[in-house]
Amino acid sequence: MPTAALAPPPLETLISAAAAAPSIHNTQPWRFRLDPDTATLEVRAVADRALRQIDPTGRALHVSVGCAVLNLRVAVAHFGREPVTRLLPRPEEPDLLAAVRLGGRVRSGTAHQLYTALWHRHSSRFPFSDLPLPTSVLTELAEAAHSEGAQLSRPGPGETERLLRLTRDAERRTTVDADRAAESRRWVHEPTEASLGIPPEALGPQDILERMPMRDFGAHRHPSVLSGRPFEQRPAIVVLSTAHDRRTDWLRAGQALERVLLVATAHGVRASLLHQALEWPDLREQSASTADDRRAHAQMVIRLGYGPEGPATPRRSARQMVDEGALSVHR
Repeated sequence: MPTAALAPPPLETLISAAAAAPSIHNTQPWRFRLDPDTATLEVRAVADRALRQIDPTGRALHVSVGCAVLNLRVAVAHFGREPVTRLLPRPEEPDLLAAVRLGGRVRSGTAHQLYTALWHRHSSRFPFSDLPLPTSVLTELAEAAHSEGAQLSRPGPGETERLLRLTRDAERRTTVDADRAAESRRWVHEPTEASLGIPPEALGPQDILERMPMRDFGAHRHPSVLSGRPFEQRPAIVVLSTAHDRRTDWLRAGQALERVLLVATAHGVRASLLHQALEWPDLREQSASTADDRRAHAQMVIRLGYGPEGPATPRRSARQMVDEGALSVHR
């Protein structure tokens, strides 16, 4: 008997799933285009959503888009199709960061669990408990990163303190850098149709003991107007790194980051991203100097633990992120 034709997954759902990914400052620097002839979704960078002061090389933008690509792959597999992915498929189009072709039928495996997790995953900037993460969960998170070509390292207590110190140093630098501080402030506001940004209520408290360096997106707020709470005394910090530091490595790092975050979410583990030190070249280089591999390139510092979800940041609609006419063509 002939094989039944595969029904196309709903495009709006695929794009919404991709856009549920985290991005630096919630910039959501991606746009999608469907090529109906090849059943391929192109993922492009949006230049006017880049952070030119904080991220002049575009590394964090690529990591953000990589997170969206992983979500897109998970969603395609959830609907029973093979996500055939190419990174930087056309060098003459530098804004085209990835292409995901909807291949033939595939058994979803773990895709259903990760697909459920992607709708619930979001960063929590609230204090976590000091309950340690099980070794089995940490091992699974490391395997998730490895499956995407990255390494997830768990530094010891001394290295953790050093990473937190580097992050605090980066926070102080950003606060006194007028251009970076202004760029950061521009993304903190109540959502509007034109610019979602980060709602003030999503910022969360600061550590009253000033040990856990949570980002002050306002980068100018006086301590007296910041809400403060004590954070965990024994933070669980992991470092995501890659062996090389090219554009493809940044995109792979984003996919590894999102797979780690989805697996963590499936286990009820919260996460927040401590990216501040990676925004300064000298501090980023020091952040990679872990005992595991001093030649690695740090791509993200992740704080993990058990605690409150915290509020979710808003996302643009699928129609705002897709080339005009693509949704109607898909139907």
